[in-house]
Amino acid sequence: MSTELKTRILDAGYDGKIVIGDVNLQVKPGEVLALIGPNGAGKSTLLRTVTSQLPEIHGTVFLSEKRIQEIERTELARKMALVTTERPRPEWMTCREMVAAGRYPYTGKLGILSDADWQIAEEALRIVQGEAFGDADYNRISDGQRQRIMLARALCQEPEVLVLDEPTSFLDIQFKMDLLSVIRRIAKQKKIGVILSMHELEFVPAVADRVACIGGGRVACLGTPEEVITGRNLEQFFGLQKDAGEEVARGIHEYAQALRKWIR
Repeated sequence: MSTELKTRILDAGYDGKIVIGDVNLQVKPGEVLALIGPNGAGKSTLLRTVTSQLPEIHGTVFLSEKRIQEIERTELARKMALVTTERPRPEWMTCREMVAAGRYPYTGKLGILSDADWQIAEEALRIVQGEAFGDADYNRISDGQRQRIMLARALCQEPEVLVLDEPTSFLDIQFKMDLLSVIRRIAKQKKIGVILSMHELEFVPAVADRVACIGGGRVACLGTPEEVITGRNLEQFFGLQKDAGEEVARGIHEYAQALRKWIR
């Protein structure tokens, strides 16, 4: 796999109104890029735009130098997968069937799954450690288990780029650690480029290779977690009181250092 996701002078928003502008980002194979920023900064808007859920207002999104708007929908679904905070509520579907539904870019109009498709679904379940509840009713499992199933469903698309919008929202700490560990392992072992938005700053340095901080309608800073999650940036973009930022930033990095033992 060698697909890179790039944006060039990208303006994203709704109904012609720019929420975040002049975005120039790149996600390389095997890299995890985290988007951070206060609520309403434009993280989800940006992710929906780079996955073609929203049209660009201006600028371009590229997958391996090809404009995303020029890629046929089935081909795009084979190259890129999106996991959002929205949860489907299917009737009478097991977790295994929900995962296998991710094979839709390959099954044709009739949606008939081959033995090979089911094998890929089983492998996706194994990767997210979901085999134990594969036969359970999807609507009767926990939020953490649902998140794993939706990740496995995305992996069934065999994507080269994985986009996740707040993947750890509403999960307890153990589920957060487990899920982030799976995400990082997928990126490194399968050389999948990952871009995800996160609110829990203390987890960001443990999972991300690079961080983009969004504030003031733009990507305010981009770099390593140590370069971006600083006292000054916490005060400027997250509203921390003056002089509080340095102490909080230090605590975030110390906590993340401990987490790296488990998220790897």
